[in-house]
Order: sequence, then C-alpha cells, then structure tokens
Amino acid sequence: MAEQLREIVLDTETTGFDFAGADRIVEIGCVEMINHTPSGKVYHEYINPERAVPEQVVRVHGLTTEFLAGKPKFAEVAAAFLEFVGDAAIVAHNASFDMSFVNAELARAGLAMLDEARAIDTLAISRKKNPHVASHSLDALCSRYGIDNSHRELHGALLDARLLAEVYIELLGGKEVDFFRKSEDEAKIERAEKIGGHAKKSLRPARGIGAPSEAELALHAEFVNALGEGAIWLDNQ
Repeated sequence: MAEQLREIVLDTETTGFDFAGADRIVEIGCVEMINHTPSGKVYHEYINPERAVPEQVVRVHGLTTEFLAGKPKFAEVAAAFLEFVGDAAIVAHNASFDMSFVNAELARAGLAMLDEARAIDTLAISRKKNPHVASHSLDALCSRYGIDNSHRELHGALLDARLLAEVYIELLGGKEVDFFRKSEDEAKIERAEKIGGHAKKSLRPARGIGAPSEAELALHAEFVNALGEGAIWLDNQ
C-alpha cells in the first residue's frame, strides 16, 4: 500500500503585521489533507492576544478585544496545535507571514519553532503558474478556479484554510491529482500493461526452428550444385 501524504493547510488572523513586535495571533485554523484531499479533520482556536485589537484590524476579521478576552492564550493551546500539525508539510498563502507569527508565538512560549523549510507557499505557486495575472489573493484565486467564497464576508482562519485547501488542489492540477494513489509496484504493472495508451495484447510464443533434416540438406546441396559458378559465396569458404 502506498505511503500516505499528509499536509496541513494553515491560516492565521492577527492583530497586525509586526510579528517580532507587539502584534499577536488571534485565531488559528488548520485543515488536514491526506493525499491532496481534505480528510475532514480540522484544528481551530481563537486566542487571547493579551493586548487590544486595533479597530482597523477588527474590520478585517471581526475579532474584537472583548470577544477574545475570555479565550485561551497561545501557550495554553500550543501543545494541541503542535500535536495536530505533527511533522506534516504546512501549506499557507504567503507562508512566510503565517510561519513568522506561529514561530514568534512558539518562541514566547519557550517551545521549539517550526522549520520554515516545511512550508509550501500557495502564493508563490500561483505567481509562478500565472505570472501575468494581476492578483493572487485568496479571493482572486477562488474566482479563477470557480470556488464558492460568497460566504466569506470577513477573513476567518478556519474558513480561509478550507478555501485555501480547495485552491491548493487546483494549483496542483485539479481534483484528479492523486485521486487514486498507486503503489510503486501497481504503477509499474499498469505501465507494463499499456503500450501507447492501449491495452497490451497477449503475444503468441515464438515458434522454435529446429535443425534441418537430412532430406532438406540433400535438397539444398542439389540446389547449390545446380548454381555452379553462381554460388559465389562458396569462393570464400
């Protein structure tokens, strides 16, 4: 059986852009994908940033200081978050932003940071795949690939992670990618059974050719003698 590919699609909402300064995470949303297909397992948490949320940011994600005041602090949910993520690759849109905030929070909690090499940046993938397109925002990608985001009135970490999971599948080539994952042996058998896209026909075994009989040798000698000087190949023997 083929080994399963596990990835975590991650999104965060924050109080601003300064991960190394005063800004903090206020929401984390994660979607588990197995073989490029959402498994149904998610991780979601609202987080008390231990500071006020600026009004201009509230207009983006709707998470107020009052709403978040009773939520757990990042250090209190860090273990559950890390357990969910495990050692999977992390898919995020503008991955350096989310990874920087997550690692800053982990550092504040005295925990080991995530290796940024694990991150798969869908923004970078989109820019490489469609370099002449003006916008590579999540909304723009949903529109481009026909993904319904009409319910996205505000940013939300889990909502955006779900949408990004669909976008990621499309960026990889569509839902047929890895729909059936075959073992290496199964793939080899399939390739061996197909030639030029058509099923390989079974071939009859080659017929053996035995040694000539004495009668056949006599007839051959008679034929050569009849040629006389025309049997030029005999001059080289």
